Amino acid sequence: MEAFGEAVTGGLLARAVEPGAGEARDDGHTHEKRCLNCGCDLVGPYCHCCGQKSHVHRSLRAFAQDFIAGLFNFEGKFWRTLPMLAWHPGEMTRRYIAGERARFISPVALYLFTVFGMFAVLNFNGAFNPGTPSEIKKGLQAEISAEQQSLAKLEDARKRMAAAGGDLSQLDRRIAKAKEDIADEQKALAGPPVVIRNSEGGDMPDWLRPVVDSVQENPQLVAQQVTEAASKYSWLLIPISVPFLWLLFPLRRRHKLYDHTVFVTYSLAFMMILVIAGGLLAAAGLTSIAGFLFFVPPFHMYRQLKEAYQLGRFSALLRTLALVTFAFVCAGLFLAASVAIGTL
Repeated sequence: MEAFGEAVTGGLLARAVEPGAGEARDDGHTHEKRCLNCGCDLVGPYCHCCGQKSHVHRSLRAFAQDFIAGLFNFEGKFWRTLPMLAWHPGEMTRRYIAGERARFISPVALYLFTVFGMFAVLNFNGAFNPGTPSEIKKGLQAEISAEQQSLAKLEDARKRMAAAGGDLSQLDRRIAKAKEDIADEQKALAGPPVVIRNSEGGDMPDWLRPVVDSVQENPQLVAQQVTEAASKYSWLLIPISVPFLWLLFPLRRRHKLYDHTVFVTYSLAFMMILVIAGGLLAAAGLTSIAGFLFFVPPFHMYRQLKEAYQLGRFSALLRTLALVTFAFVCAGLFLAASVAIGTL
């Protein structure tokens, strides 16, 4: 019995000093000889079978560190990717295609991250909120009041001009235009802004009538549905854009569709970062500075084309002009698809 007691006491002391596999110490650290994920024998700081860390940490501090690491995509990839994407996007695209995958965030992961951030910022700014019907009517009333004040000033100026014997033709045109604008706004205030006529007149197809009715009845709901469709199907921008980029290099067989897809995904991610930056600047009241971001995309497209495909300046410039045009076409197609999915 005495020997048995000593054995039990020794075992308990050993476990107190050296926890078993996967057993946490008071400081939250674990010490294992086998991987807790796949069971392989551990020979270093990482499991050679599955790549998991040899020792996991069970503490709130470790949880916070894992959260921050996951947010910025482990081991500083975020801070290596973002400067390259901003200043040398073509070089980073070329290096990623060539096989340098561990250094940079993958284009798909970065794209999904920026999509989430963009819609979060735009929703915070109220960009997707058209306002309630009462708010819309208040806005129309304010516009009508401002137009009527401008019309009164124009009519006073016309009276003075007529008394002086001056030319009234220009003032008459401005007065007539102001009266037309006020009449249109009063019609919109009194009833629905869009008048649907019989399809036999050719003004509105029958299939479109329910869509316009829903917009008139609840514009907030329709805007929310279109926003949800745009965020849910944001991946459509990639397959929509890739064929247009391929048209810029129809005879270069060494550039595969995979290369164009990586290029497009990184480019779209950067454009969404610009939208995020613009939204944050607008929220801070710096709308004038945010407006300058509109001129950044052509320069970024030029640098990415020139570096990724190793083009000359003139060739890169011509392709940039075409790519800017294609970008507007792709944006229009995606917007039309989002509206169709969200409303129909």
